[in-house]
Amino acid sequence: MTHTPNLRPAPDKELVDIAEYVTNYQVTSDLAYETARYCLMDALGCAMLALNFPECTKLLGPIVDGTIVPNGARVPGTDYILDPVTAAFNLGSMIRWLDYNDTWLAAEWGHPSDNLGAILMVADYLSRKNVANNQLPITIHNVLTAAIKAHEIQGILALENSFNRVGLDHVLLVKVASTAVVTHMLGGDKETIINALSNAWIDGQSLRTYRHAPNTGSRKSWAAGDATSRSVQLALMAMKGEMGYPTALTAPTWGFYDVSFKGQPFKFQRPYESYVMENVLFKISFPAEFHAQTAVECALILHPQIKDCLNDIERIVITTHESAIRIIDKTGPLHNPADRDHCIQYMTAVPLIFGRLTADDYEDNVASDPRIDSLRAKMQVIENKRYSADYLDPEKRSIANAVQIFFKDGTSTENVIVEYPLGHRRRRAEGIPLLIEKFKANLATRFPEDRIAATLDLFSNPQKLEDTPTHEFMNLFVVK
Repeated sequence: MTHTPNLRPAPDKELVDIAEYVTNYQVTSDLAYETARYCLMDALGCAMLALNFPECTKLLGPIVDGTIVPNGARVPGTDYILDPVTAAFNLGSMIRWLDYNDTWLAAEWGHPSDNLGAILMVADYLSRKNVANNQLPITIHNVLTAAIKAHEIQGILALENSFNRVGLDHVLLVKVASTAVVTHMLGGDKETIINALSNAWIDGQSLRTYRHAPNTGSRKSWAAGDATSRSVQLALMAMKGEMGYPTALTAPTWGFYDVSFKGQPFKFQRPYESYVMENVLFKISFPAEFHAQTAVECALILHPQIKDCLNDIERIVITTHESAIRIIDKTGPLHNPADRDHCIQYMTAVPLIFGRLTADDYEDNVASDPRIDSLRAKMQVIENKRYSADYLDPEKRSIANAVQIFFKDGTSTENVIVEYPLGHRRRRAEGIPLLIEKFKANLATRFPEDRIAATLDLFSNPQKLEDTPTHEFMNLFVVK
């Protein structure tokens, strides 16, 4: 009989590398900080827009009505004052609700600004507590640094490691990244961060089934909130001295690799620096799953040509990349908004018909238009191998789609191709002015003009923004 020696091993290198990065790496990239400011702006705008949807707001607020939290975090766009664990769930859910915040696409995909649900709420809580105790507040510069590092952890892990192929949801990486940076924000040292991280990896992890037919549903909109909330809880436990598990990933039989990753260790393409924030993708024009963003652009280009002859269409060919086919190529009934915003056919049909795609276009009143399903039934989705290769090429990271429409009389439109979406780094100069307009429009759903002007003025002055205490910044978003 073989016995496993009960000797406490050194922590897994993967845990150590993250902890050392969080504690020791000095971010020096001006581009990373500039992009982080836009990520903060955009994420908060997405959160404000989400508050217009009752399916989101019904989940928000304290766990128990009437709960009072001294120095509690202020949930933006509301009057809630919550403990940082609950506040992280609130803001994390708001940011992600409409599938409109930033995106990272690789072997795994995800939305790195989801981490701001944890980072911003913990920073607000700490800033208020520090000021109450005559200590220095947490500034927005601290928030941006944490965001850059959270983006990096989530994105570097995603480059070569596909969690979706083993059925796990990408919010696992949000939980891991947020746990690391939040533990550091709370004052945790390298060992404490490793302890917290180990618990994040050995948690039960979310299955992707709520993102795919036949189970697609609204959990995909609050899954990131759940992950950020859990990260804050694990960080706070670690700060109280709760133990960690040094070989949480590599332990034979019982570790994450053997249980959840088919026995394979993670692969790493590059070290942790600031690459992910510098190259993150913004969703600017439409709240659509990112693999379909360029298909929507193609459809908008074609709309003027075909809007008056929809009945003459014989077939529509969407040429795309492998990842899009795997996750958003969907036929048959679509049962709810979460189902529709993960269907490339639906996201193409709506702009072909209406010349737009907004969050409201996923609701039942629009989805009931029979022309949408009529066009969906005529669509053929095929893969272009070059698109799939360029999607994974670190020098390109394109998200290409093409749309061509064929008519019953034998004629056709041109094959409209868009390889890089508006929010891609290659189109950043074109996209940033529109990103600011998106933020302004989203704020207008919640705040008066003078508050919007003050917020935009602060964002337009990078140094002033970074020097601002987090609690003063969050006061701009309080609704009484």
